[in-house]
Amino acid sequence: MPAFLPDLSVIAAFALASFVLAVTPGPDMALFVSRTINHGLVHGFATMAGALTGIAVHTSLVAFGISVLIVAAPAAFMVLKIAGAVYLLWLAVQAIREGGGLLVTRAAGNRPSLAQSYFTGLGINLTNPKVALFFVTFLPQFVSAADPAASAKLLFLGAEFVVVSLPIVIAIVLAAEWLTTTLKENRWVSKALNWSFAAVFAAFAATILFAEGRK
Repeated sequence: MPAFLPDLSVIAAFALASFVLAVTPGPDMALFVSRTINHGLVHGFATMAGALTGIAVHTSLVAFGISVLIVAAPAAFMVLKIAGAVYLLWLAVQAIREGGGLLVTRAAGNRPSLAQSYFTGLGINLTNPKVALFFVTFLPQFVSAADPAASAKLLFLGAEFVVVSLPIVIAIVLAAEWLTTTLKENRWVSKALNWSFAAVFAAFAATILFAEGRK
């Protein structure tokens, strides 16, 4: 068996943990749906690609030991929480603004570029402490610090997380596109949906801001 491959029991256990994290509602999931509803399937996939790039960044940081500084330094972790909360609050404001990025009614002049959708997905993932803490505190438990192939195995597990998550997030984006094409033109429904997204983003921002720091 190649040195970078963990034991099959480890691969199976991490796949289960990855599935649970992927199906848990969070800022990433809400953003995929909102971007698809507002700007179409391609923008939903662009946002998804950005978030998956963020997963690659988290994995690389853990694999090479850099992200350990986040949990080792409370001040650094607090900065991460505040940055994530501010970003989510900004998205919540956009959801309820006339012509904002999360409006269901599409306005051609307000359509973001694919690059903007991609970087929005990347930003929401990189500033999501739930994802950061998962990789910083949970991922390393699946390898031994004394294993000379630890970094390679961590990278493999990060790739496994993407493989497990991909069908789930694709299904979410496709379901959102179906909702877009079948949703009737109704101002009340559109407004309620936008306020719902705003509430989701604001709730996650509050959770981040008021969550107790790790001791």
